Amino acid sequence: MDRRKSLQTLILGGAAATSGLVFNSCKTENGESIDEAITTSSEKYFGRTPAELERIEKINAEQLFNEHEMETIAALSIVILPPKEPHGGPIEAGVPELVEFMGKDIPDLAPTLLGGLMWLDHKSNTEFGTEFKSATLEQKKQICDEICWHDTEKPLSEQPLEIQFFYTMRGLTVTGYYTSKVGIADLGYKGNSPNVWDGVPQDVLDQHGVAYDPEWIAKCVDQSQRNVIAEWDDEGNLLT
Repeated sequence: MDRRKSLQTLILGGAAATSGLVFNSCKTENGESIDEAITTSSEKYFGRTPAELERIEKINAEQLFNEHEMETIAALSIVILPPKEPHGGPIEAGVPELVEFMGKDIPDLAPTLLGGLMWLDHKSNTEFGTEFKSATLEQKKQICDEICWHDTEKPLSEQPLEIQFFYTMRGLTVTGYYTSKVGIADLGYKGNSPNVWDGVPQDVLDQHGVAYDPEWIAKCVDQSQRNVIAEWDDEGNLLT
């Protein structure tokens, strides 16, 4: 069972248990039961509705940045978040593609992104006689150092364009990286995993004046029995 279906099972099962509703009796507009519709949808749309898929396809078919601008975004993203072994960096995480997608998905971002890219090249050509993507790392850092801080006493919208641009790019770069497979691997995040539990700590038990029954704790906090399903008698006594 994949992650989405697991969540569906938990949500639907929990709702049915707490409300007493039978979801099979609820129908969608076309007559499908809700759980049938969700199952069909998850297999066909992988969590996105037809309207969302249509919008994503439309956005992907559009072009916001030309090749040079995409290369400049890639160069800047590496300055913002240098690659680290063994997982890589923003390029491996698809950050440039994300930046373009977000610029198309949120049109208000486009002028800031396009204007900022033009500013980078103008600044680099003026200072170092070359476009930003071709400048040395130290030259790129020098440029970025001038625009990486903003006046916290003023709204970002009132800051210079280049300040708004870098602030936006930094946010998109970090977000894009750490929400990617590459970034998650870099964090070392493994998700929920089983761990040894020895019961409530003794000092907490002492604080509340309670204690475990030795026979009960031996059965319930035995890591060798992790996969054994507990059995209870009709009076609520733990058997195994």
